[in-house]
Amino acid sequence: MSTKRKIHEIDATGAAPGRVASMVASLLIGKHKAAFTPHLDLGDKVVVKNAEKAVFTGKKLDQKEYKHHSMHPGGLKSVLAKKVMSEKPEEIIRHAVSKMLPRNKHRETRLKRLSFN
Repeated sequence: MSTKRKIHEIDATGAAPGRVASMVASLLIGKHKAAFTPHLDLGDKVVVKNAEKAVFTGKKLDQKEYKHHSMHPGGLKSVLAKKVMSEKPEEIIRHAVSKMLPRNKHRETRLKRLSFN
């Protein structure tokens, strides 16, 4: 089934990363369409602008850690949100969107339709 994919632009200025990510995930899945079907990938393309201007509330910027484990002994790596925000701010939103998408075969193809400007 072929579908026309629209391009949605979302501005992240002044918004919390989680709020932006939930809007993006919904658009990537295609829940906003009348023809939504869970087993088909009918979502649209999404461009997020100004990811570096997203705002964390409270002390999250200093306290939030992104963890990754290499599955080897002593392989736990953690990076503070402040460092990630200064180096690659789009990775914060990409990570949040990735966690909000269903864990199925469409996940990677949906994430490929997410881009940043």
